[in-house]
Amino acid sequence: MFLNRKNITLLAFDYGTKNIGVAIGHTIIGIAHTLKKIKNNKKGKPNWNKFKKIIKYWKPKKIIVGLPLNMNGSEQNTTILTKKFAYLIKNKFNIDVELHDERLSTIEAKNILFTTGGWKMLKKNDVNSVSASVILQSWFENNNKYY
Repeated sequence: MFLNRKNITLLAFDYGTKNIGVAIGHTIIGIAHTLKKIKNNKKGKPNWNKFKKIIKYWKPKKIIVGLPLNMNGSEQNTTILTKKFAYLIKNKFNIDVELHDERLSTIEAKNILFTTGGWKMLKKNDVNSVSASVILQSWFENNNKYY
């Protein structure tokens, strides 16, 4: 079964106006790993040079961007900003981008951090990229028939 799987590298981003969480994964194993978050500038704009470096280094075939929605599925202000971010990533780097529902990913990320290290691990610095890995892991679980 695993012999016929394609090994595709994916990056995942958890967009925020202050920080963007980053995770990496490969379809051959279907496991997401956190990378260092990327800080936006003071106006909330992404640091495109850092994205360029990450994309050049990892050479992903696809990028998964967490889509923030309200619990009832409706959009919020951050949803619009996230869609714009995904559009810019796709066009700046000519790479396939897919939006993936991220409801409750931050809560799950905080739970993972607390379980592994208690209150000390619940630093805001860690939550962004753990959320990105939760988003990517969810994508793997929902798309395992495609790889």
